[in-house]
Amino acid sequence: MATQRTRRDPGQHERPGLGRLGTRALEVGENVVYAGIALFLVVSALVLLVVAGKTTWGMVGDLSQAPVLELLDVLLLVFIIVELLFAVRITVERRELVAEPFLLVGIIASIKEIVVLSVEAAGVLGKGAEFDDRITEIGVLGVLVVLLGCTAWLLRLKEREPDEGDAPPPG
Repeated sequence: MATQRTRRDPGQHERPGLGRLGTRALEVGENVVYAGIALFLVVSALVLLVVAGKTTWGMVGDLSQAPVLELLDVLLLVFIIVELLFAVRITVERRELVAEPFLLVGIIASIKEIVVLSVEAAGVLGKGAEFDDRITEIGVLGVLVVLLGCTAWLLRLKEREPDEGDAPPPG
């Protein structure tokens, strides 16, 4: 007859009353801080959506490139804020920091800058050093997007692998 062994998490040992109370107080404080961060992110996203609506309305009279670029810039910023909000929610739910949302924020932010720099580069076409600087920045940001994307992909692959202790016993 096989005996079943229970694994104890080293973090779950009995704590004295003051330790348990202190841990609970820190947990509540942590939740309050996360709730505050989430609230500010939601308010920021809503304000940016209003700005996007105003920019869209302004495009009715001005069909130039500037308001379209401004609208794209604001909407990409909303995407960044929503991803950060997702990261906060996942952190609170799982009680661990998850890297993938932050990698997505980095990818979106880099793409946002590539778009802005592309428009700026078109404006300084033929101006030598200024144009070269913009193209170099676009290249570096492009490499950064690829590296962040590869990192996110590798993280997903790692999440699919079984943990070391989860393998079935041989035989």
